[in-house]
Formats: sequence, structure tokens, C-alpha cells
Amino acid sequence: MLQMSDLAHISPWARRGILVSSGLLFALGTFGSNIGPAWIDERPAVVLALSSRNRNLFASVPFIDAVPYSVIGFSRILAAAIVLFYLGRWYGHRAITWTETRVGELPPIYRWFQTGIDRAGWLLVILMPGSNLVCIMAGYRRMTPRLFVPLVSIGIVLKLVVLWAGGRVFEDQIRSFLEWIEDYQWWVVAGLFVLSFLQSGRQARRSVPDVIHEIEHPSSDEGPVGEVSTNSQSPEN
Repeated sequence: MLQMSDLAHISPWARRGILVSSGLLFALGTFGSNIGPAWIDERPAVVLALSSRNRNLFASVPFIDAVPYSVIGFSRILAAAIVLFYLGRWYGHRAITWTETRVGELPPIYRWFQTGIDRAGWLLVILMPGSNLVCIMAGYRRMTPRLFVPLVSIGIVLKLVVLWAGGRVFEDQIRSFLEWIEDYQWWVVAGLFVLSFLQSGRQARRSVPDVIHEIEHPSSDEGPVGEVSTNSQSPEN
């Protein structure tokens, strides 16, 4: 695992870039996930560029061609995976230590993923390429970028193929569902935004000061980064 002294060899601009990219991708992903019910049938490419979560990938199939679906979906998921990987690689130790000091013991899910990555990391990355925690743990447990990128790329391709096939099989049901919610789709969108706002506000009060401190002083060894790399709503998709 990367020790704090090793961060001195990493460019401050690179570290700032990862933190800023994480925040930007998270904001775009939240907006895309929330606006999806209203836009997925009319602007599927825009929705996927904002958020390539499973439900958006699945629901967009009847309304988009295979090429843009594949290119946009692959690029968006890979971008989030790489950002999460470096969050785990550069900040994982600090964030997990921060978690331990507050809960007294590392939650079982983190211990399980650490063990899984150590024993069969390559398989987890392929099977769960869109998992925030898998990508973070792959970086934290020192999987090399040279190994991670090909593995996660294979996993993303498999994921897109499965969701595309599923979307084709259930195309009629997807269209029927979107037609069913059409009259009140904006109420659904509004509800999702309110829920996201409440969740983000609670999270921001705990973590934003530490994140801002790290952006302004990237070479500082004082304290943890907050919940940047353990938050399950990090920039994924």
C-alpha cells in the first residue's frame, strides 16, 4: 500500500486533478441519474454521457444505436473507474484510517473487498467494472495501472454487451414503462433531485473542508482526506 511519504513523489497538479475530476464526475453523474427518467427516450446519448449507470444503460437501448451506446458508455465508465482507482491509490490509506477512527472497526464490506482484491483482484475487476468500491480497492491494494486498465476495459465491454442484449429482450417493457410515467416523469425527477440534495448536503458537511484543504495543500500530511475515496457515490458512471 502507498505510504504517506510516497505522495511526495506525485505531482501536486495530478493529485488536485484527481480530486477535482472526482467531484466533477460525481456532480455530472448525479444530474444524469436524476434527469434520466425524463430524457432517456429523447436524449439517450446525453444521459449516458452524464451517467452510465446500469439503469441508464439498460433503459437507453431502445432509443440509441449500438455504436454511440458502446463508445459513450465505455468512455464514461472507464473515466470514472480510472479516477476511482487513483483515489484509492493515492488517498485510500488516509480515507480508510479516517473511517476506522470514527467507527472503531473497519466495516465488514471493506475488509471483504480488501481480501477479495488481494486474492482474486483481476476477477473482481472484470466482473464488477462499474463498482466504485472495487475500483477504489484495486488502487488501494496496489494493483498496477498496467494491469487495472486492461482488466476493467474487458469488464466494461462484457457489461455493455449484457445490458445491450437485455435491453433488446425487454425493449417493449422499457417503452411501456416510460410511456406509463410520462405524465408525471418530472415529479419523479424532482423527487430524485431532492433526495440527492439531502444526501449530498449531509455528506458535504463532513468531507468538503478536508477535500478543499487537500486541493489547496496537496503535499500536506495533516489528517485524512475525509470520505473522498470511501464514499459509494463517488464519480462512478
